[in-house]
Amino acid sequence: MPLIPLVTLRLRALALIAAGALASVAQAQNSAPDAAGCPDAWDMGAAQLQGEWTATVAGQPDAALLQLGPHPEWKGTVKGTVERAGTRHAMVGDVNRGAVTLEESANGINISGTWLGEVSDDSCAREIRGDYQAGDDAPTQPFVLRKRSP
Repeated sequence: MPLIPLVTLRLRALALIAAGALASVAQAQNSAPDAAGCPDAWDMGAAQLQGEWTATVAGQPDAALLQLGPHPEWKGTVKGTVERAGTRHAMVGDVNRGAVTLEESANGINISGTWLGEVSDDSCAREIRGDYQAGDDAPTQPFVLRKRSP
């Protein structure tokens, strides 16, 4: 058998194998759209931190409501409010590699509460657990934030 037809057959076989591999990759990407829309804790960004969150803090009888949106001045951060027990405080925060920092202010100038937490694994960036501290000398209290809406 001449060398040229053998090379042609091998090239055709390689082309078919490559086409099959590309089709498999494309099918995997198309069959798992939820995976792309469901960031893991490490990949959560400010966009996923935006929205409405319900916060439960150990030792506090009522849940708080956080409403967060993009910060108008600081890219990659959020700004909003936290409401609880008839009060409303300003709030700013960010997330970096799964670590969430939120600071609230009763007067809009000084920090009156700090929320330090971690995005829960396998929560699709919809749950954050950590510690809340109301002021510098107050003891920390465990909290859980759960996303209500985007």
